[in-house]
Parts: sequence; C-alpha cells; structure tokens
Amino acid sequence: MRPSRLAGMTGIGVDKMGNLADQTGGEDILRLENLDTDLMPHPAVLAATQAAILEDRNNSYLPFVGQTRLRRAAAAHVSRLSGHPYEGDRNVVISAGGLSGILNVLLALIEPGDEVILTDPTYVGLLNRVRIAGGVPRLVPFLQQGQDWKLDREAVSRAVSPKTRAMLLMSPSMPSGGFFDREDWEEIARVARQHDLWLIYDTAMERILYDGRTIFHPANLPGMAERTITVGAASKELRMIGWRVGWIVAPETVIPDIALVSMSNVVVPVGIAQEAAALGLEMGDADVLQAVATWEQRRNLILSELEGLPVMRPAGGWSLLIDGQPLGLSGAEMSKRLFEKGRIAATTMDGWGEINGSRFVRFVFSNEPLERLQGIGAKVRATLL
Repeated sequence: MRPSRLAGMTGIGVDKMGNLADQTGGEDILRLENLDTDLMPHPAVLAATQAAILEDRNNSYLPFVGQTRLRRAAAAHVSRLSGHPYEGDRNVVISAGGLSGILNVLLALIEPGDEVILTDPTYVGLLNRVRIAGGVPRLVPFLQQGQDWKLDREAVSRAVSPKTRAMLLMSPSMPSGGFFDREDWEEIARVARQHDLWLIYDTAMERILYDGRTIFHPANLPGMAERTITVGAASKELRMIGWRVGWIVAPETVIPDIALVSMSNVVVPVGIAQEAAALGLEMGDADVLQAVATWEQRRNLILSELEGLPVMRPAGGWSLLIDGQPLGLSGAEMSKRLFEKGRIAATTMDGWGEINGSRFVRFVFSNEPLERLQGIGAKVRATLL
C-alpha cells in the first residue's frame, strides 16, 4: 500500500523529455527542457574545487552543519542582501543543495496536516517536498497582466486557514519568473505576522533579475527577521549545479532542530564542494551579474522571436512559459508538437499548478546560446499555429 505522504505527488516531467531527447539524438534539437546552464562557474571556483580534492579535511563527516568558512560566507551574503545581521556560527546550516535544505526546514517546522502556502505555478519539486514532510500545499495564483506575472495579493490572505503553518515562496519564482516587489512582500509580511506564520524564502535565483529590477529581502521588514528562514543554493547564480551545496540561514531558535534533521537526513554536505561555494559567495555580485546579462539577452531574443504569441515575460530566472489556452492546446500537446515537428525539447507543466499548470509549456533559455536560439520563432509558429 502506498504511503499517504506520496498522495498527490507527480514526477517533474523534465527527465522524461530529457531522456526522449537523448534517445532521439541530433545536435539540432534545442534543449529547453531542463534547468541547466552552459555558463561555467568562475575559473577561481573551478580551481578551488580541484584543490579541495587533495585536502584531507574535505574528506570527513565533520562538521555536520557545514564548514566554518562557508557558514560565515552564507551569513555575510544573506546579511548583505537582507540588511539583517546573521552569524555563521549561530544562524547557518549547510545543506546538500537548496532543495535538500528546504526539505530539512519543512521537516523541522511542520506537523502532518499543516498547510503551506506556495504560488501557482510552482516547481513541482517544491510541492512534492511539502507533501513528503506531511504538509498540504495551498496555492496562491500569479495573475496574467498582459505578458507579465503579478501576485494575487488578496488571495494570500484568503489562503490562510487555522491549519496554515508556513509560506514557501521564491522570487523570482520558478518556473514563471514571477517577481515580488516591495508591496507584494509587505502584504506577505502582514499576513505572516497576523497569523504567526513561518516564511521559508527560496533564494536560489534571487540575484537573477532582469529589466533593472532590484532585490528586496523580506527579512528587512518589521517583525520578519524572527520568522524568515532563507534557503540559498550555489546551483543557479553560481552555476554550480553538480556541487550540491546550499545554505539555510535562520533565527537561532530553530537552528538546532534544522541541524538535527539535516544530520539525520543527509549526514553531511559535500566536503570537497564547500570551499568553492564559499569563494563564489565571497566574490560578491560581479560574476553573477555577468551571467545574468547573458541570460537576459537570451530571454530577450526568445521574447522577440515569439512576439504575438501567448508567451509570458519572466522578470528573472531561467525559464518562461507559453500559454496554450489561447491556441486551443494543452501544455502536453504543445510539448509533443514542439518536439516531434519543431525539434524543440520543452517540458509540460502538468502538476506544477492548479490554474497556471497544465495549460503551459516551459522554455528554459539558460542552456542554449544566442546563435542556436535564432529562428526559434519560425519553428514554434510552424508547429503550434
């Protein structure tokens, strides 16, 4: 009999499309299905990784909560962006990637049956982690305003019930690229304070913003530092996907429970990866902004190529969504046509949202250079119209 915690869980679909593209073969297939990037980490990060392999201290179970340098670098990073002071020795636990960190936080905070508020759409991997922890996802929709996503602020308050324990939010959000401005965060904070909720803030793409947008961290708002848990990762901004390094920055009161869950779950994060991740954080923003400029050029090219089609404009992140409803197609139908006729591998959004889910298909623009994206508009029109 299947455990009840798996009820409602679905696969993410990315692996199926990726396997199909691999099996089909051909360099002409545009790989827009998986959240990878062809942009390498900074050369100094690569050198630090190579050097770490030869250091005995990196081949150890200790420290369980992560190496001191990385904990302090994560604390300094989140302190700089949030305006609230954190200390590596008191406020940080290192995790084996950001999603592992989010699961550890959920396991440390929620009881079975507790509700967790997320946006619609949301990466199904986040929804599944809420369910694995025994929680129940409650979705607040992003609204379509022209080509832009906008949070339904009124729906945030309506989503709260006596069972609500936390919000799990991401800005820019994956996969939509939806962005919370200060007014959005102020409403989220008001609801969190009124109902005594935890805010789990997934910052995996916090610095990947377009069109001159700037970061606003919710821990900066009154009464939020003591209820905000920031979970970050080296995977996206630092392009260190294979290193599997993340960090949890939280009020000192919950750190012991998060550390206990983390040790019971993964035991210890990857030792040979932590020095490089610390270096990447200590570099500041210049390396990240250089990568962001490249991704923004790719986003702009696709938006230009797909002008006139029902494509949503992401404010940040690595992906954008095409709405199949105006075309009379589901996301699954679009994905099938794009692959079979257009040689474009793109993932359907089944299970990624209640309103903004199955009607969309996702294009990841972080893994293909401009020269290969040229002409994508003609391919999409030939297959979908």
